[in-house]
Amino acid sequence: MSRFFATGTDSESESSSEEEQVQRQPAAAFTFSDDEEETKRVVRSTKEKRYEELTNLIKQIRNHKKIKDMSSMLSSFEDLTRAYQKALPVIAKEESGVTPRFYVRILAELDDFINEVWEDKDGRKNMNKNNSKSLGSMRQKLRKYIKDFEKELTTFREAPDGDDEDEAEEEDVDSDDSDAKPVKKTVPKLEQEKAAKKPAAGDDGDESDDSMDWGSDSDTSSSEDEEDIYTNIRDRFLKKPEKEEEETKREKKERRDRGKRREEEDDGGVWETVRGGVAIPSEKPKMFAKDAEIDVNLVVRKLSEIMAARGKKRTDRREQIELLHELQNISELHNLGPAINFKIRLAIIAAIFDYTPKVSDAMKPEYWTKLLDRIPDAMDVLLANPDMQVAEEILEEHEQFDQEPYQIRGCVLTVVERLDEEFVKLLKECDPHSNEYVQRLKDEIKVTQIIDKVQTYIEHQNKPAEICRIYLRKIEHLYYKLDGTVLEKREGRMPADTVTSVDVMERLCKYVYAKDNTDRLRTRAILCHIYHHALHDNWFEARDLVLMSHLQETIQHSDPSTQILYNRTMANLGLCAFRHANIKDSHSCLVDLMMTGKVKELLAQGLLPQRQRERSKEQEKIEKQRQMPFHMHINRELLECVYLVSAMLIEIPPMAANDEKEVRRRINSENFYRLLRGSERQNLVGPPESMRDHIVAASKAMRNGDWSLCYNFIVNETMNRKVWNNCAQADNVRTMLKRLIQEESLRTYLFTYSNVYDSISMEKLSQMFELDKPVVHSVISKMIINKELIASINEPSQSVVMHHDLRPRKLQSITLQLAEKVSNLFELNERRLNGEQRRQRLW
Repeated sequence: MSRFFATGTDSESESSSEEEQVQRQPAAAFTFSDDEEETKRVVRSTKEKRYEELTNLIKQIRNHKKIKDMSSMLSSFEDLTRAYQKALPVIAKEESGVTPRFYVRILAELDDFINEVWEDKDGRKNMNKNNSKSLGSMRQKLRKYIKDFEKELTTFREAPDGDDEDEAEEEDVDSDDSDAKPVKKTVPKLEQEKAAKKPAAGDDGDESDDSMDWGSDSDTSSSEDEEDIYTNIRDRFLKKPEKEEEETKREKKERRDRGKRREEEDDGGVWETVRGGVAIPSEKPKMFAKDAEIDVNLVVRKLSEIMAARGKKRTDRREQIELLHELQNISELHNLGPAINFKIRLAIIAAIFDYTPKVSDAMKPEYWTKLLDRIPDAMDVLLANPDMQVAEEILEEHEQFDQEPYQIRGCVLTVVERLDEEFVKLLKECDPHSNEYVQRLKDEIKVTQIIDKVQTYIEHQNKPAEICRIYLRKIEHLYYKLDGTVLEKREGRMPADTVTSVDVMERLCKYVYAKDNTDRLRTRAILCHIYHHALHDNWFEARDLVLMSHLQETIQHSDPSTQILYNRTMANLGLCAFRHANIKDSHSCLVDLMMTGKVKELLAQGLLPQRQRERSKEQEKIEKQRQMPFHMHINRELLECVYLVSAMLIEIPPMAANDEKEVRRRINSENFYRLLRGSERQNLVGPPESMRDHIVAASKAMRNGDWSLCYNFIVNETMNRKVWNNCAQADNVRTMLKRLIQEESLRTYLFTYSNVYDSISMEKLSQMFELDKPVVHSVISKMIINKELIASINEPSQSVVMHHDLRPRKLQSITLQLAEKVSNLFELNERRLNGEQRRQRLW
């Protein structure tokens, strides 16, 4: 009789079948063909595979620990943390979120080992460079990682030698008993929710690899059912009663369905029902348990748990914002108080800021809109509770949410500063000539309202350093804007007690001057104050501030943004001086800016082409971040025109007088001279087209003493459209230009044609240049006093008498210049000879 049908106990039949299998293995190769050969398929659950991966890595770490291979240990530890992350879905499902004891044990062993090696300074000195570097990295990463397992480690260290079924898994991973003994502390709830919601990365690849060896689903399920149901091979083929056979089939079907569900979960979750091509969203994880008692401490713990994932790579920022909104609704529903409400609102604002991954990128418009809605709501809560203290100095352990005075860790001033920076980024992201820019610029009203609310709160707290910071934010939103009420108040059309932007700037800046302890805030406040005065034609106040501050001596040591503000201030101050007919002051304010040829970059209104200046991509990115928004730009063509007109009014009269010494001394108007030389080199000069052409043509007309032609080149329809209409008080500026051109043309005429006249009537000069006689008398008197014109005024005849004998002729002038040069050369040689004689005496 064959052993297959032998009777006996189950254990005997199992042992006999195993012996028969071992004995018949060699013969099986000759009995069956390759097609009929059966290979044994082992079906393992996802839990077994995950635990096997963890235990293999733990064995590697212990082996590296024995030989103190820190580099390999660091690599294995990183693989271990990733493997544990992949095993979180299994732990959350099978173990109810309980951390396996063997995993806690290896963390404790690593912690003790790293601390021991770190304290052994002699041993660290003997390490090679790679191991020493890996030890530091390992220590830092381990200390950061085990913070989530502090209570589990504490519980484990209290009873490290207790019964541990997981240790058996480390020795034999393939054993059937793979249940881990729970530690009291569970995995953080946020990680459980994430793990339950989406499977860990890498599961699909593992399952696909295993499925290559399993065969079809039916074979897998049938083999699993058969191994679980039948105790030996003999019972598999014996006939059973119908009732028992039905129960066996039912059990098979249940196990098969359970296996399919497990495979679906491992492959990426169960199938979702689709209606009309749109997937029905899965239910969000619940914030709290149904029977949980919602109180302040529970909400604070949940808030800390949500914010702990902030900044991590795989954090879903949108989901984080949704969780915080849900937590806020729960807090308001249970009336937990304004402190916890404000704390959650601050967390929502921070999460919205974090939604943009790169700091240099602008925020998305929809999140910018949410930000403008959330910050005022938070500030309303704060202003409604003035005794609530919000400061960065308050530690999280000392926060109070349930009783007054409320104390919250945070900084509303930092929120406003970040909001202001994001607003500038959004403006720079838009096309300045589109309606989008205009719509985005309207948000400045909301931004300034938020600044006012924060200012009210900080003034109530009475912290001077923070008050100076919020005042500077308000100043920077105000300094470049023209207030029409200032002119109306100056002309008497407004009451004397009307508060204008100049009064507000005066109050804010003076507080910063008195209370600020940092040079940067004070410097920026002074520059903004000067800019605002110059914008409203307060020339003398702006000039006095510049002279008293001595900023021109120390500005080169400031940060780039402050230097840009200085350049903008000096440009606006030059325009103000020009409107007040202070031509020399205007020229001195603009000359340093215009001589560089990089006005666009110095004012942060654009970048020069790459061919004109070599820069790396990183430098170009930094310079783009410093650019000013379009609505704050200064008209560069107006700046250049004012500079060239000022240079023309200053330089043309000395050039007509042939005063070479004076011309050489005025080397700072090099740009103007370059334009004149370029025009003189041209063989054919056509009618002027550009702004520069008009000024060159006007300069030539002034050099000939033709003031009307000069004025027509400076003031005409083309120049009005391009330049003068963009200038404040354009009519007054054109009137002022006419008067200055008449006076300087008179001086140029006298310099040019004084050799022709023995005397000339002042009445004739008054008619030629359409000036009043007192003005002509004043101009000629100044020229005589300054020894520019060698003449005298005959009062009875009201004429100018030229003294040709006293004026050196051309040959005499050249002889005097030669004598001066010879004298300088002689003195130089004498000094050199004396030096040689002194050295010879020393030798």
